[in-house]
Amino acid sequence: MFLSPENILETIKMIQEEHLDIRTVTMGISLLDCVGSNIDETCNNVYEKICEKAGNLVPVCQEIETMLGIPIINKRISITPASLIIGRADVDGCVKLARTLEKAAEATGVNFIGGFSALVHKGYTDADRTLIKSIPEALMATSRVCCSVNVGTTKSGINMDAVKEMGFIIKEAAELSALTGGSSCARIVVFANAPEDNPFMAGAFHGVGEPECVINVGVSGPGVVKCALEQVKGQDFSVVAETIKKTAFKVTRMGQLVAREASERLGVPFGIVDLSLAPTPAVGDSVARILEEMGLEQCGAHGTTAALALLNDAVKKGGVMASSHVGGLSGAFIPVSEDEGMIDAVVSGSLTLEKLEAMTCVCSVGLDMIVVPGDTPASTISAMIADEAAIGMINNKTTAVRVIPAPGLDVGDTVEFGGLLGSGPVMAVNKNSSHDFIERGGRIPAPIHSLRN
Repeated sequence: MFLSPENILETIKMIQEEHLDIRTVTMGISLLDCVGSNIDETCNNVYEKICEKAGNLVPVCQEIETMLGIPIINKRISITPASLIIGRADVDGCVKLARTLEKAAEATGVNFIGGFSALVHKGYTDADRTLIKSIPEALMATSRVCCSVNVGTTKSGINMDAVKEMGFIIKEAAELSALTGGSSCARIVVFANAPEDNPFMAGAFHGVGEPECVINVGVSGPGVVKCALEQVKGQDFSVVAETIKKTAFKVTRMGQLVAREASERLGVPFGIVDLSLAPTPAVGDSVARILEEMGLEQCGAHGTTAALALLNDAVKKGGVMASSHVGGLSGAFIPVSEDEGMIDAVVSGSLTLEKLEAMTCVCSVGLDMIVVPGDTPASTISAMIADEAAIGMINNKTTAVRVIPAPGLDVGDTVEFGGLLGSGPVMAVNKNSSHDFIERGGRIPAPIHSLRN
């Protein structure tokens, strides 16, 4: 890519004034060959392989930061879904594996390691059941390990037994981490149509269709997009879309540059650039503020879903022109606690759970980093998951839930998570019971349009 003086100055301005960064360089590692005759042998193999493959990941990223002047906020690892490698291990064995992953993350210096995961969209294996049961304890025993469970796909429908169980798992994880506001739940994501190459936490895992080892990069630039839109204030939506496309192209080009450099230096294939707009709690780095720049008084007002649809589509169109390999989630994230504009909208009453669910239809992920009252029943959490999974299944898109029932807290309270996780205002939840609905269990069948063969 040719860099003129104008390109360089523009990039410096984006970084220094508009919060442009590379949100993550994530190394995916296959652990399928680490399965041993018992969990102890497997754990030893896992630790050795992760340290071998990712030992230079952090130093290389730091070198690239220095060379290019581009901040790389997180260095991460994703692994083969853990339920595929635990064999006949019991819950204690799964927790031992989680501790091993934590030890490997510490040894390599990465921020997070994802893939303590199970894919149960069509049913459970015995290993899936054991791993899911171990999640609350595994999270309490670690600080960098992230978990995900895929409960539905467009092709298979929704596993409502798994949906029901995940409500209880999330509640248990919240209770075990009550002293920190249920913070363990920030490292659990429940998916429908989970992608195999997602570099973002907490939902990253290294899918079985992926190579032995791969580099995936997640970019971020809400502040850059907002600043670009400030230059076209009052102009029509065609101009707005074109402006976002051009900005997304520039941001994605930077991600591609970092990905190629990391791939070459580490001797690992380049996988994809995930061009999602991922916000932070910092002022000026908010997806909500982009929507407001389009003309909404506050995020959550009528028109918010339409504005988000335009943003998401324009980001994808600009990004795919900048990189031959775009993947992961690639869109706009709307995590409440991680976006200062979203937080303001919730506190003022403009943004509700129901509006966030509507916005899910046109953006990446879904109900993300949502704090709800600690006395919210497990069945209600399961029903939230079911609603999001249904949106994903019917619309053939990825959706997810990362919800935190904060023990002892109610609407109006706030949980401080710190760092990129920000602070979460406790949101009101519909008080009507979903218990009998969730108790039915079984599978919601795949939609008719899944029969495309």
